[in-house]
Amino acid sequence: MIAEILAIGDELTSGQRLDTNTQWLSQQLEALGIEVLFHTTVGDDLEANIQVFKTALSRANLVIATGGLGPTDDDLTRQALANATSTHLKLDADSLEHIQRRFSMRGREMPPKNQIQAMFPEGSRVIFNPNGTAPGIDLDYSVGMHHSRFIALPGVPAEMKEMWTATVAPSLAGQGTAKKVIRHHVVKCFGVGESHMESLLPDLIKRGREPRVGITVHQATISLRITATGTEASQCEAAIADTVKQIHAAVGDLVFGEGDEELHDVIVRDLLAQGKKVATVESSTSGLLAFWLGAVDDQRQVFIGGQIKPPSELTTQEAVEKAAAAIRQQTGADYGLALGTFCEADSSDDYFVALASAEGVESKASGLAGHPEIWGPRMAKQGLDLLRKKLIAKA
Repeated sequence: MIAEILAIGDELTSGQRLDTNTQWLSQQLEALGIEVLFHTTVGDDLEANIQVFKTALSRANLVIATGGLGPTDDDLTRQALANATSTHLKLDADSLEHIQRRFSMRGREMPPKNQIQAMFPEGSRVIFNPNGTAPGIDLDYSVGMHHSRFIALPGVPAEMKEMWTATVAPSLAGQGTAKKVIRHHVVKCFGVGESHMESLLPDLIKRGREPRVGITVHQATISLRITATGTEASQCEAAIADTVKQIHAAVGDLVFGEGDEELHDVIVRDLLAQGKKVATVESSTSGLLAFWLGAVDDQRQVFIGGQIKPPSELTTQEAVEKAAAAIRQQTGADYGLALGTFCEADSSDDYFVALASAEGVESKASGLAGHPEIWGPRMAKQGLDLLRKKLIAKA
């Protein structure tokens, strides 16, 4: 079963509001074993809605739409669905009574315009909305040999989620649509670029492989996203475990964590395990490293303080190494981690990160690359990675 999710509203296409309904519904469908191949967002325009609905019905077996079920002139879902499926709108007396009751509970008379919310394309089923005046629509539609089911829900997240859980999800499971289980797992890496990582994993990321392995990059961290499908969760988990083992064998200590783990989470965990402490000194990163470590180690069990130096003080390798040694001595930390000052972009110059320990000081040089937005996070992660590898050697 292939699904498409439609998000309807000018507030979404204009960027004034973030579409969280589509994300949530995708997660729910995946839990039912239903693969979502399309996300579509459309504004409050009748012809545009009709075309989008027709396209979705022609290529998906299940279409879930949110929004456009209100009583105002820009709420077009029911009319667009009727037009797209060549049906007529008919009044549902039970829905109208429920809407009228909702208004009377508030001591108000239902405005005439709200009657439109009790109108449904012929042949559709009503999805009860216990906490709102916008019932949902459930309509089966066929063209030739292609069969689709169109489900329209309110755009209000609380109402949509309650209706999904109470009515829609049980109906999907009851029809036996969960023919497969889908599981995801993420392996986090740092230390090389995306293309280099791809070259290390030629057999794992090739198209058609099961489980699938995809590569994404955010602020210099590479995430290897593993997606496994099967008839049972245990089958997926076994396939994922085998793929994780192959990733470790292929890229070695470039892997630093899994799932939601970030480098600073791993550093704090490993320092706690070894009973060690770290202090930091930074220049161009303006305290980013200290912020990350402090956010994880809020009780200051392993991160015992940080300093920010003017850019003019940490421009050379020698200065950065001295700063790492000095912060370690001043605080009594087991490790002193220093991040230097950015060099000129696109120049042959380098910036430096340094780590001081009982064995002495080691440093790493690097040039600026990529968008300026990632320079700070990349430098901070280079420092953390230097410390991570030191802790691995000590474990």
